[in-house]
Amino acid sequence: MIFVISPAKALDYETPPVTQVHTQPDYLADAAELIAVMREKSPAEVSALMDISDQLATLNVARYETWAPPFSLANAKQAVLAFNGDVYDGLDATTLSAAELKWAQEHLRILSGLYGLLRPLDLMQAYRLEMGTRLATARGKNLYAFWGDKLTVALNGLLAQEREAGAVPVLVNLASEEYFKSVMPAKLSAPVVTPVFEDWKGGRYKIISFYAKRARGLMCRYAIRNRVEDVEGLKGFDLDGYAFAPEASDKDTLVFRRRVE
Repeated sequence: MIFVISPAKALDYETPPVTQVHTQPDYLADAAELIAVMREKSPAEVSALMDISDQLATLNVARYETWAPPFSLANAKQAVLAFNGDVYDGLDATTLSAAELKWAQEHLRILSGLYGLLRPLDLMQAYRLEMGTRLATARGKNLYAFWGDKLTVALNGLLAQEREAGAVPVLVNLASEEYFKSVMPAKLSAPVVTPVFEDWKGGRYKIISFYAKRARGLMCRYAIRNRVEDVEGLKGFDLDGYAFAPEASDKDTLVFRRRVE
């Protein structure tokens, strides 16, 4: 199984990494191309493009200016340890063992507007460039056009490796809609399964964004720690009180529900 998640807007470059093991992103040349485009923009233009405050725009203009490979532990940090949002709170990568991080490195990918597709231990420098940004480049009018089918081809390569290893390849979509739009499901060489997390509120089960994001990270953690290799294994997910709801699920969507009285 290959799992995909979204990045986070918040970053943590203050906490020292829990491991020295690291790799380099596969698409640094593409990232450098995007950085070059962003360096042409003023803070005001970045603010308007991303709909962010002047303060955040100024911070990110400074990040684009200082962004420079080669990446090392002196100027970058492993992606799964640098991102600091709800998904990553659930994943809690700082408490994973070396063996668990190795498994994650083989089975988990992070979709990124700037870096394309990141392995957990890929080094990255700080940035903000969301996949839905309407950034015009020589490749098209937005980042979906910029990345084209490159990320889909990369994921197919991983799925092919799963098949060659004797596993039944499945892509588990734990990313947001904005980020998963950068993947072309119709061109994937394996089925896509999307877990959905619902909480009881107001007399019915519904998706509550904060809890659902954290649950995506929790499911990654569950899969990593239990070395989940198939859909049946995913159905055993039970962290934080969630349980599989077969009556609300189908072959493409696995619904997990939680009711806290």
